[in-house]
Parts: sequence; C-alpha cells; structure tokens
Amino acid sequence: MTASDTPKEGDATGRSASNTSTLAGYESCADEYAETTAPKPEADDQPALVELLKAVEPRGRLLEIGSGPGWDADWLEERGLTVRRTDGAESFVQLQAARGRQAERLDVMHDPLGGPYDGVVALHVLQHVEREMLPSVFARIAEAIRDGGVFLLALREGEGESAEIGSKGNEYYVALWPRAQIIAVLAGLGLDLLWSHSFDGRDGRWMSGLFRKGA
Repeated sequence: MTASDTPKEGDATGRSASNTSTLAGYESCADEYAETTAPKPEADDQPALVELLKAVEPRGRLLEIGSGPGWDADWLEERGLTVRRTDGAESFVQLQAARGRQAERLDVMHDPLGGPYDGVVALHVLQHVEREMLPSVFARIAEAIRDGGVFLLALREGEGESAEIGSKGNEYYVALWPRAQIIAVLAGLGLDLLWSHSFDGRDGRWMSGLFRKGA
C-alpha cells in the first residue's frame, strides 16, 4: 500500500537517516492513511492477490510485510488463508489492534522473519529499503519461504533513488528499480517469475510480480 504521505518499515536502531525519516513519517499518518484508503485491496493490487490465491494451497500460511491498516490481509483471510500481519510502524500495529486484528511490529532488515511460510506478501513497501540493502532483504525473504512457496511483490519501477516529501513535511526515501533487474536478483535467489503486471499508480510506475521458490 502507498499514499502521498505514507511509507512503512522498521526500527531506528541501526538504520540510516533515510530509513529513520521514512519510518517517522509512517508513524505520524496511520489514521490518515486508513481514512483515505478503502477497507479493501486497491484496484491495482487485486489481480496480483487473485494470482496469489491460485498459487497457494487452501489454508496456506502467509507472512505479510508492511500490512498497514490490514485491508489486504482481511481480504486474504476471508478467502481461507492465514496471514501473519506485520509492519515496521507501531502506529499501524495499534490501528489494527483497535479494529480487532493482531499485528506485530517487524523490522524486515534485522528481525527474524520466522517461517517457513507458504508465501510472503510485500506490496508497496520495499521501495523504502535502501538500494544497497534490498538484495539482502530479498535473501532473508527467500529463506523464510518453503520450497514451492511464493513471493508476491509490488515495487516502484525506474532508475535511481529520491526523497519524497509528504503533506506533513516528512521525508520518505524511495528507490526505483528496473523490472529486469528485480527479476534477475530474485532468480539468483531461487525465486522464479510466475506472473507479472506493470501499471501506473498513484506515485508512479509499479511492477507486481509473483515468484515461486524452486522445489
């Protein structure tokens, strides 16, 4: 999920200034984010979630990184899957608790991810991981997926990196990645592309991809 004033991730300990600023922005806007998004998956994400359902066995167990308000997890659980909801921002964890959902704070760069899971979901969140760190984050995610399991990703397409300023003046770090490079990095970790879709979203061009870990 994404919004003009809203990224997701982590803990200030061991983080760069860009990571810390991004997290602080999300901590301050959880309620606003929830109010400005529908309590269901974004239209651009629904095709990807449908593909995920096709690839995961009924009652499969997923890890969601960057759950935000939890709309995607609600949708998946309504269709029989079990979702471990996590977010780097405590504000989103508390927001979900207030609506009767259990979520955990998780720093995807440093905390144990657990598993093995039938799948990992990371939609509109990993663009906030600094460029040099993302391959190692991908490696951690790959290790948390069982053989034959899947990884669903939505990531900003393009070149370079930037700092975007939200409506409250918070600065959000964003890294852009060429589609081919993302596919190649994940293939090197044993995650092969099953399905992909590129679309123009609120903040630019995005790629959704579903990858399977080789059995």
